[in-house]
Amino acid sequence: MKRFLVACLFACATVGAGATAIPASGSVEVLFTPWDDAEGAIVRALGEARQSIHVQAFLLTSRSIARSLREARDRGVRVEVLADREMLRKGENSQLPMLAAAGIPVWLETRYASAHNKVLLVDAESPSGVVITGSYNFTWSAQARNAENLLILRGNPSLARRYLENWRRHRDDAEKYDGAQ
Repeated sequence: MKRFLVACLFACATVGAGATAIPASGSVEVLFTPWDDAEGAIVRALGEARQSIHVQAFLLTSRSIARSLREARDRGVRVEVLADREMLRKGENSQLPMLAAAGIPVWLETRYASAHNKVLLVDAESPSGVVITGSYNFTWSAQARNAENLLILRGNPSLARRYLENWRRHRDDAEKYDGAQ
């Protein structure tokens, strides 16, 4: 029995090694497509940005989300995008070339078989930072044709900072996109 307890304690101590426990705080908005307007919720959150938006996308073809990113940049918000290089190459409707042409810095992740993150960080360094994540790709199909989920997490500065640290780690490994595929 004693050996079993020691083994359990060891297993509990090593599971998730490197993971960070973040205290729960703030609010959680949960959306499920195609029933809920996840794209509209994203556009509203981007419209509330005052300092920065960090995007980590597997695929970004939504014109509404791309337009919201351009509008944020035009009002002085720092907007930066990380995306999966292979999906840019395969995706005929990618909004990345248009974002880059609008002066929004874009980096392409090349290190992984799939850079499958779907994250938007709004004002992540402020106490009111917002983390948006879930299975939801930033595409028309994610809203209209797919069964997707989206979480909008507000008011948890520790969580927003942790996501921002991860975003920066990925950006540091990525290649700057020059607008050409």
